[in-house]
Amino acid sequence: MRTSLWQFAQRRIVTKNWTCQRCLSTLRKPTFNVRTTIPGAGGSASTSTRRRKYSSDAKAEEKPYYVTTPIFYVNADPHIGHLYSMLVTDVLKRWQQLLGRKALLSTGTDEHGMKIQQAAAQANIPPREFCDMIAETFKNLAKAANISYDFFIRTSSPAHAEAVEHVWHRLQDSGYIYAGKHSGWYSISDETFYPPSSTHTAIDPTTGQKQQISTETGRVVEWTEETNYHFRLSAMAPRLLEFYRANPNWLVPRERYNEVIAAVEGGLEDLSVSRPRSRLHWGIPVPTDPQQTVYVWLDALINYLTNTSYPFTPPPTATGGGGGSIWPANTHVIGKDILRFHAIYWPAFLLALNLPLPQRILTHAHWTMNRRKMSKSSGNVVNPFHALDRFGVDALRFYLLLEGGIVDDGDYDVRAVLDRYKKGCADGLGNLVGRIRGKKFDLERAVKRYAGLDPDSLARPESDHLVLLGGTASGAAKKMQELTPNLALKHIMNTVYETNKYLHHAAPWALTDPAAQDLPIYLSGEAVRIAGILLQPFMPGKMKELLDGLGVREERRGFGRAVVGADAKYGARVEGVEGGEGKRRGVLFPLLDEEV
Repeated sequence: MRTSLWQFAQRRIVTKNWTCQRCLSTLRKPTFNVRTTIPGAGGSASTSTRRRKYSSDAKAEEKPYYVTTPIFYVNADPHIGHLYSMLVTDVLKRWQQLLGRKALLSTGTDEHGMKIQQAAAQANIPPREFCDMIAETFKNLAKAANISYDFFIRTSSPAHAEAVEHVWHRLQDSGYIYAGKHSGWYSISDETFYPPSSTHTAIDPTTGQKQQISTETGRVVEWTEETNYHFRLSAMAPRLLEFYRANPNWLVPRERYNEVIAAVEGGLEDLSVSRPRSRLHWGIPVPTDPQQTVYVWLDALINYLTNTSYPFTPPPTATGGGGGSIWPANTHVIGKDILRFHAIYWPAFLLALNLPLPQRILTHAHWTMNRRKMSKSSGNVVNPFHALDRFGVDALRFYLLLEGGIVDDGDYDVRAVLDRYKKGCADGLGNLVGRIRGKKFDLERAVKRYAGLDPDSLARPESDHLVLLGGTASGAAKKMQELTPNLALKHIMNTVYETNKYLHHAAPWALTDPAAQDLPIYLSGEAVRIAGILLQPFMPGKMKELLDGLGVREERRGFGRAVVGADAKYGARVEGVEGGEGKRRGVLFPLLDEEV
């Protein structure tokens, strides 16, 4: 029995159980010939307002996908780790848009606290002006890296202060906040108190003096005694554990989820949520006590609510926001160093407020350099602006997203940036584009001839390659659903590498009959088109160039088109974009300066 390409693609997805229902719905067989336009089957990844295509049981009123970066502390300029958090978040947003769902991204700056108060004093600049200056630098970084953010929240804004004041009243009125004396080890760097069990004595390698440091972060702590307000965190432990056990996939990766559960099972102490204004004046005053300043983490974490029309009217439901709000967040993206604040404190605050918790939290690892922790004082640091200027936006995006770690730290290396770009972009995808767009071949003719191909009629190696192409979109979708964009990128690039091998063995340039060239050119063209669609969230600028150069229409660049045979109207020669290597004008991936 003959099997159409659409049936073949769906069969591969179902038998491998590779993707979520949303992804499968965009690949369903249409009720018309595949050579006609498929209404609503995706579109440009840069648009968040076009008509959505969902599975049959999706609700029409489904809220937008809401994804957040951490808000970045403005006591210093941004580094490569900040850029990586932005990039991971941006890819998650753009992937949802690729699926046809409206998505919103929030980023911003954390502008209150002792470190900023001290940094501003050292710079001899008022805190407000200091924050304005550094916040603008983070905005510039987001723009330079093509981060498609919708909100840039600053915790010094009036709207944020209003949200924090409302939260304070809610928590205090319900008995979760109380006043009392507090003593403990306080870290200015971490802006948090630590119990004695979480600190130890160490020798400062520079001075040889003994000092107390946090076991968790390695930062110096000092003994502090003061009167302030506390949040009843200890009372939240049973509810937190109940939630963790009911939602085993809530936090990625699993290893860090186990750390969180162990920390809560080990016992929680009530949390200091204010500091005397005589010590910390740069922050939001406690609304019921002007002699106190709201503690930085209660202040900072509320930023995720500030963008969502909080306080909600009407109140939110258990599964979604209220009054059209985009809360809860679908995914928070954070670095592993702020795990405790987001996976223990934040859900505890939300449970006390009777608000829905974020649906998932992705914690990524850090970047090292020369296998050592990055440090400005030692000069072992990467300036993200310099890296973007040197390598280009999409080349650096490609490297960081490919080599960045979710579980284990990534090690930044200039030679590795050049090598990964050359292998994946110039010699990989660029070379493939250059081959199929060569003057000897007619891609448009090949597409018209084989877009209605019967896969059962193929012999090896073409049938094997068709199987590979059939699993590219679904395999990438599975990795994205698991919140491992690095593995999704590697999966897509594997299709590129294998297609180069296939085309090399098929050697259509050695065939004298043009008709015999068409099948390998078509299958290779489909690999380029599918990879170009799926790589849009990772390298949006370059993939627009690639798809423009192939003649793929804007409305045919959604996830639903990333299967063989889903587009029979591309391939016409378009001037201005080539593939290949070298530094010729118009080359999609020109070689970079290899001087290290």
